[in-house]
Amino acid sequence: MPFLGQDWRSPGWSWIKTEDGWKRCDSCSQELRNESNQYTLNHSIILNNGEEEIFNNECEYAAKKRKKEHFGNDTATRSFYREKWIYVHKESTKERHGYCTLGEAFNRLDFSSAIQDIRRFTYVVKLLQLIAKSQLTSLSGVAQKNYFNILDKIVQKVLDDHQNPRLIKDLLQDLSSTLCILVRGVGKSVLVGNINIWICRLETVLNWQQQLQNLQMTKQVNSGLTLSDLPLHMLNNILYRFSDGWDIVTLGQVTPTLYMLSEDRRLWKKLCQYHFAEKQFCRHLILSEKGHIEWKLMYFTLQKYYPTKEQYGDTLHFCRHCSILFWKDSGHPCTAADPDSCFTPVSPQHFIDLFKF
Repeated sequence: MPFLGQDWRSPGWSWIKTEDGWKRCDSCSQELRNESNQYTLNHSIILNNGEEEIFNNECEYAAKKRKKEHFGNDTATRSFYREKWIYVHKESTKERHGYCTLGEAFNRLDFSSAIQDIRRFTYVVKLLQLIAKSQLTSLSGVAQKNYFNILDKIVQKVLDDHQNPRLIKDLLQDLSSTLCILVRGVGKSVLVGNINIWICRLETVLNWQQQLQNLQMTKQVNSGLTLSDLPLHMLNNILYRFSDGWDIVTLGQVTPTLYMLSEDRRLWKKLCQYHFAEKQFCRHLILSEKGHIEWKLMYFTLQKYYPTKEQYGDTLHFCRHCSILFWKDSGHPCTAADPDSCFTPVSPQHFIDLFKF
């Protein structure tokens, strides 16, 4: 009996003729197992002994083949999702159909484990912030669910260890603004999912903001050496290692000594020279009454007009030879003769740009 499945090259199903008509022979079907005894006599009537033996062997072989293919597909799927890299292809080819989307990459690159690494925490937060500003509606439904699950883990981590609350507050502020615009402008923009889901997400974000606003930093009393016990040159060396002006201001509020060191003009001059070019200084020059340059005010003024340099402990990397995006410590099966020469660090904005077609 001819039969065409989803794949026209497949041999189709095996069928048996019964008194009630033709039935599909499927060894996994419980119904046919229960009825096998009932049709044993009918098989003997329709087929002779030799044909019946051949028929049974073919059914058994087909069942084993389907079971083997099913197990193989499950194994391949598990191993594929276990990899922490993804092939970034931007067009259809004979080998690959379609293209890689931002949501697909977000699901495959294991950001849930990355937030537990202190070197990658800031990187993931910045990436989530960029997605919240402009790319939230481009994520698939599964990627959006994954996005908010990761964000929930980040908020709970900050509430538990009291680290980097300012970064998360800025992220939630941008996300709440985007969600408000999407909910109010429903119909003007395409939202994946029901409007009630987005309203529920907005309420969740507002609840997270309230929890972070009520966060109280607990002071741990330690009988050992503290930051205030360090000599001045070591405290000054610590301040010179900071790349964010707000971190310097926050640390200067701890003790009067740190406040004095945080107001050093040379410290803010080094910070301005690190983040901005000389042409940018000339456009926004701020002088004091004595004619000196106010480097601290210069930094926060320039920060409003120009982006600062991004500094991360660890980032995603892109292999130009294989077109694969991956975490450097996990690596990927590179076929280049010198793989290290093909690796390029990927900033959060570059990550977004990779999927703009």
